[in-house]
Amino acid sequence: MRRRTEGQDSSGESRRSESRDADRVQPIQAEDQRFTYWSIIKNIGTCLLFIIAVPPFLNYASLQREGQLLLPKEGQILDVGLGQKMHLLCKGQGKPVVILDAPTGASSDIWYHVQESVAPLTKVCTYDRMGLGFSKRVMQNESSGTEKVWGMSTTGRMVDDLHRLLRAAEIDGPYVLVGSELGTLNARFYSHIHDTFVSDLVLIDPIPEDVFEEDQWKEYWYGKLLPSLQARQFSAATGLSRMLIILGVMEPAITGDGVAEDVVQRQKYFLSNPAHQSSAVDEHYFLNESAAQVRDITKFKPLSTRTSVSVITGESFDSQIPEHLNQMVAKLQKKFLGESYPSANHVGIGGVDRRMIYQRPSVISQHLRSVVRQRQSRQQSE
Repeated sequence: MRRRTEGQDSSGESRRSESRDADRVQPIQAEDQRFTYWSIIKNIGTCLLFIIAVPPFLNYASLQREGQLLLPKEGQILDVGLGQKMHLLCKGQGKPVVILDAPTGASSDIWYHVQESVAPLTKVCTYDRMGLGFSKRVMQNESSGTEKVWGMSTTGRMVDDLHRLLRAAEIDGPYVLVGSELGTLNARFYSHIHDTFVSDLVLIDPIPEDVFEEDQWKEYWYGKLLPSLQARQFSAATGLSRMLIILGVMEPAITGDGVAEDVVQRQKYFLSNPAHQSSAVDEHYFLNESAAQVRDITKFKPLSTRTSVSVITGESFDSQIPEHLNQMVAKLQKKFLGESYPSANHVGIGGVDRRMIYQRPSVISQHLRSVVRQRQSRQQSE
């Protein structure tokens, strides 16, 4: 009996000891499990922080360095007053002076081929509108004057900027004003306001003034195009655009044979620059207001009869949009040209759209060379 009791006591003591050991192991295992979960969460958080914070920082640092290195050697940064500085690039010598105004949201590099081709005949100038390219945008409270009347990203303001830029650069007329898309609105506005300086007006894919009165166009412009541009702006701000460019997923519009490497690098710089992309969004957003300003100014002050007008249009306005929209734009363009410039020389180019100025620049250059030669002949005869 005694031995059995001792055995039982021993067995009971063993079970109690094992139970105490198990009680100690469970908290340790739970603590290890909590530590593992916390480590995973911490690692995930570190990775997310790296993904969110590092690309924008690296992009910003790269932009600061590239902004100085990629400025064209022949380009000028001119103080045009009102706290603003603008980029101007002129090539060639002679009169008349050809002024090239880019499409909506585009930098002056878009005219690379055209400028190179026409410069042997006369002086050809391109410029970056406020906020685009190398022309820095000023804050609204940093300046005062006529730009407050017209708004920050509308034709009235852009024309005021251009006039001050030409005065600051001491570039006298006569001017051959050449515009594409939004540039056509600017060229038209300028030629009506400062008609004594303008000898010729060349409109490439002009925006019909009443196109935004069409619901289908507004749905496309503000419902599809503008959100895609806003996404590109966000991509540039987060540094994603730079990563996509490095991976070869995103490419600049101006590439291929005959394009200088510094031009390609500048295009990549602008794609990665949120300030440039922000201004591009604003120009698209206010295009309706710009068209209304041009419509009003043309009624207030007709174009001088001394100004020669020519129009260049492609087979379609934009081959990447639905055909019914292209047909609508073509119909409105025909109506607008018939009412505003009935005597204009209209040149139609087959197989091209609004991208012709960099995809088929030869057709533009050929026409501009003809315009320049005609104007130079008239000047010599006078």
